[in-house]
Amino acid sequence: MRKLVYYIAVSLDGRIAGPDGEFGFFPQGDEQQAAAYAAWVNALYPETVPTAYRAAADVAEAPNRRFDTVVMGLGTYRLSLDHGVTSPYAHLRQYVVSSTLAPDTDPAVTVVPGDPLALVRGLKAEAGSGLDIWLCGGGRLAGALLPEIDELLIKTYPVVAGAGIPLVDGAFDPTVFDVAERTAFPNGVTLTRLIRPAPQAGTGRDR
Repeated sequence: MRKLVYYIAVSLDGRIAGPDGEFGFFPQGDEQQAAAYAAWVNALYPETVPTAYRAAADVAEAPNRRFDTVVMGLGTYRLSLDHGVTSPYAHLRQYVVSSTLAPDTDPAVTVVPGDPLALVRGLKAEAGSGLDIWLCGGGRLAGALLPEIDELLIKTYPVVAGAGIPLVDGAFDPTVFDVAERTAFPNGVTLTRLIRPAPQAGTGRDR
């Protein structure tokens, strides 16, 4: 079965964006450090680069390596809409969870007004390429989908936001993940991959 993977950048105090959705405050290091970091990450997950920037990131012809589907909330999608882009990840199947977004916003984008858990469970059960589902954001959607998140790919930047959108915005529900690997970069960013432990026999999901 396919996995739901939450791949996101976060501040030291657990913010994925500022109070108004801003994300330009994440430090990239000097020019050389920023270029090396971006090249490494983009080569590993080329499909997470928005379509409009794939040529500049030198991944225009790169195949999807990890994901073939992206799921996002309206706040995340709005970042593209505000710049006139209605299909930000045209190289992926795109789903936006929103009860207010018009369903005909773009023919390449499926608007899901209802239960995101039902959506993700259906996507997981599909047969196909074997690639996973990328949860792109935001925090409230991650909170709603926490029972179905199988893996976290967290890019932690050396900055304290002070306020903003949390990594997961939901009910109190302590959920254990195991650290599978961690990579540190010269610009101070740390990429950590965490996986949900396998459930113990007879207990269902390990919470």
